[in-house]
Amino acid sequence: MRYGFWLPVFGGWLRNVDDEHMPATWDYVRDLTVRAEELGYDLTLIAELNLNDIKGPEADSLDALTTAAALAAVTRRLELMVAVRPTFHSPALLAKQAACIDRISQANGAGRLTLNVVSSWWADEARKYGIPFDEHDDRYARTSEWLDVLTRCWQGQHTTHQGRFYQVDDNLLSPKPLATRAWGGQGLGPRAQGQESALPSAPLALDPGPSHPTLYAGGESETAKNLIAAKCDAYLMHGDDPGTIAAKVADMRQRRGAHAHLPPMTFGVTGYCIVRDSEAEANREVDRICKQPDPANSPEGFANYQQWITGSKLEKKISLRDYSVSNRGLQSGLIGTPEQVRQRLADFEAAGCSLVLLQSSPQHLEMERFAAQVMPTKPIVG
Repeated sequence: MRYGFWLPVFGGWLRNVDDEHMPATWDYVRDLTVRAEELGYDLTLIAELNLNDIKGPEADSLDALTTAAALAAVTRRLELMVAVRPTFHSPALLAKQAACIDRISQANGAGRLTLNVVSSWWADEARKYGIPFDEHDDRYARTSEWLDVLTRCWQGQHTTHQGRFYQVDDNLLSPKPLATRAWGGQGLGPRAQGQESALPSAPLALDPGPSHPTLYAGGESETAKNLIAAKCDAYLMHGDDPGTIAAKVADMRQRRGAHAHLPPMTFGVTGYCIVRDSEAEANREVDRICKQPDPANSPEGFANYQQWITGSKLEKKISLRDYSVSNRGLQSGLIGTPEQVRQRLADFEAAGCSLVLLQSSPQHLEMERFAAQVMPTKPIVG
């Protein structure tokens, strides 16, 4: 299992707690990420929204691409998974930006940048930034074409594309992304075979997976799942119990099987984690963060949440309790004693997941606790 964490670019993950003591500032996310690397975390997911959908649209939120570039310069080992939304980025320009960040991130000649491709859901945000907002199936049609242009620009020169959404004439992109991945999404490096992390003095283990930044994506509609199976490298899932996750993994493996020329996909799941000395203590923390507000007194946050539900075509209905924590994180059940959380992670691994993307609050405290009490012992990077 690889351990990732959501970077708190929105100042936290709890809609019912105003101040989580994790400000949406460069200083906080830089220090958190450097420390996470020391603790042995493998990856950070840098979400992309120009408005803050958790604390309210007028609250601070960090830009994903510029934050990823800055983190690439101050870290040595972490995979940097930056979210990108085709609606907001020209594919050829994003290919150039990603290639440059990948070069900044290089470790032993390998790139550490990967992309989480997200088909936008927030209509109000698009309007406020002057971006056309496509309806659901059109968003995925755009994403499909966007991926074609992106990967062709990475792989060769003189790319020309005339499509419904994008027109590119004789594109030249130099330099390209690095040809080797450092701990990329394909799970083919030594660590995925169960070996310990390399010592700081040893070469960084490399991944002979895709020769471009790994493409992650998530989605629960039929349109989304078919597109991801055909054109991405890894599938990311919102929080759910291991049995549900196992069924989703089996479904996506079957869809991937229709594309015999592609390597197997890898799978990751999101979870909000609460580790305490007793189950009762953990449940008290759940009660604290899930104390329901009156939606009438928090109209902006609740309206954003409703847009996410209606815009994403989720497979299952979710409760008002899920409003409390983003991305259905509580449904993963990473709550309890260290032993209980370790068992739950083992259940996810048995279900087919090789990556867990953790949320917690406040992260500088909870990530230390999780690393010390749950993660396997790893050497500290100096």
